[in-house]
Amino acid sequence: MSRSLPPLSEESSAQAAEYVLGTLSGEQRRDIERRVRDEPALRLAVQQWEADLLPLTALVEPVVPSSRLWRRIARSASAEAAPAPASLQNKLMWNSLGLWRALTAGSLIATALLTATLATRLAAPAAPQYMVVLAGPQDKTPGYVVQASASRQVTLTPLTTAAVPSDKSLQFWTKANGWRGPVSLGLVKPGQTITIPLDALPNVQPDQLFEVTLEPVNGSPLSRPTGPVLFIGRAVKVM
Repeated sequence: MSRSLPPLSEESSAQAAEYVLGTLSGEQRRDIERRVRDEPALRLAVQQWEADLLPLTALVEPVVPSSRLWRRIARSASAEAAPAPASLQNKLMWNSLGLWRALTAGSLIATALLTATLATRLAAPAAPQYMVVLAGPQDKTPGYVVQASASRQVTLTPLTTAAVPSDKSLQFWTKANGWRGPVSLGLVKPGQTITIPLDALPNVQPDQLFEVTLEPVNGSPLSRPTGPVLFIGRAVKVM
């Protein structure tokens, strides 16, 4: 019979998340590396954060860092970071070239996702949690982060403030697989964070589509988007 692990404190859970993203200081990182060898609960938390956050690195377009940035990374690593055990190095996301590229291309996205994911994970709700990055369909520029949950609400957080003509408005939509068409979640003011209850809609699903379109001043006259799609993305389960 397997023994259950002791509960992990909120502080240790947050440190595990920051360790995976590489945002801890050198001293804090080495402390976590020492602790994971002796604390199974912390080691499991690190592994779970890796599994949760790894899909998010695919949400930004990879960009090769400049040679100047690589030199700064190398100097910083040699100055303050002791090497982790080989078994741990093979697993850690912050040693991944793909992660460094993703974070270089979208540090704002990473910060927003980490903050939102930490908030949902530390609150420990029973319902699954989903994240969406809404990006421009052509240039992949991030415009919004969506936090969605099966607990019946969606939060839309802007990453930029888009200029909207006086005779136009922004409208928020969603569509899951199997639906007959998109459903409006309402109008959105530029730069405004909104939380929307999903009283009349099914639970959020993996790969559910979310988008913001440019519509007439009072919204689309039809039950579907009529204007261009400004930002679009699909839900990724993070818990």
